[in-house]
Amino acid sequence: MAKNLPARPNLEHLRGQAKARLATLKTRKTGARLADAQHAVAREHGFASWPALTRHVEQLRALEGEWCFSTLEVDGHTMPSAAIEQSRILIDGDRFRTESPEATYEGIFTVDVERTPAHIDIEFVEGPEAGDTCHGLYELEGDRLTICLGLAGSTRPKAFAAKAGSGHALERLRRAAAARPARVTGGTPQPPPPDGARADPASFDIPMTPLLRRLEGEWVPVELATDGKVMPAEWLSYGSRVARGNEVKVVFGGQTMVHARVRVDESTVPMAVDYLSLKGRQAGTVTFGIMEWIGDEVRFLMAGPGAPRPSGFDVAGGTLSRWRRKP
Repeated sequence: MAKNLPARPNLEHLRGQAKARLATLKTRKTGARLADAQHAVAREHGFASWPALTRHVEQLRALEGEWCFSTLEVDGHTMPSAAIEQSRILIDGDRFRTESPEATYEGIFTVDVERTPAHIDIEFVEGPEAGDTCHGLYELEGDRLTICLGLAGSTRPKAFAAKAGSGHALERLRRAAAARPARVTGGTPQPPPPDGARADPASFDIPMTPLLRRLEGEWVPVELATDGKVMPAEWLSYGSRVARGNEVKVVFGGQTMVHARVRVDESTVPMAVDYLSLKGRQAGTVTFGIMEWIGDEVRFLMAGPGAPRPSGFDVAGGTLSRWRRKP
């Protein structure tokens, strides 16, 4: 049964619902008990029993606070301490915000404490993963939290491990503060793009050109900045750009930032490049950018969703990246 609790569920509020339900039941039949009302409230919210609902809400309370990374393994790779010490997860009820050098992620999560190990499902609302859902396991021991997630598109892990090729991430966190963090909203759902913002996928069924062949393969980032915010150098080594045909995927720290089909107009200076998004809520929409070669390196400036194509590389905003081919 699907869970349909209100945002940041509160036991006192739910107890109030049960008492109000009890008053209603007593008007309908004699002998109505509080336990009957509590069971009815639990069932309405998608739980088999009142104790199950209580355990769920108490677990959300226990997860609240500010969490820092002790270790992070992604698909068989262990991130160095210098790369994760600037990241943190803020949890308020069933809302979260992850602040990391590569991006900020906001969303909603749900837990299932009736399973062993407990399950966690994370829905991303804002950030590069908006519209994606990850499924995982977690274990809470006081101020220590371990989460093993299947990255977007991967299956739920069966154990707390992130072996190479698994598509899993293993996070070990320590609580830095137990107080409810401020301004953790879970993000604002973005409306679906208007029909006019979507492109005909067939317009990206283009023949391979020498330029597209030159862009194929795996590339490593030399620099990356989003809306003027520069990614720290220690994070760059955990990024990659892989192109096959005219399909490209950009990944940082195991998170897919871009998955798109590409077309390039080589007749313009700088060259015009279009990305047809293949992921999340923006799937089917096109973002506009420019590109140029700097020796053997390639540089892109992509506008934000719905923004016009940049006129030059000195334009503020958008995502600026420079890449060199992986040896």
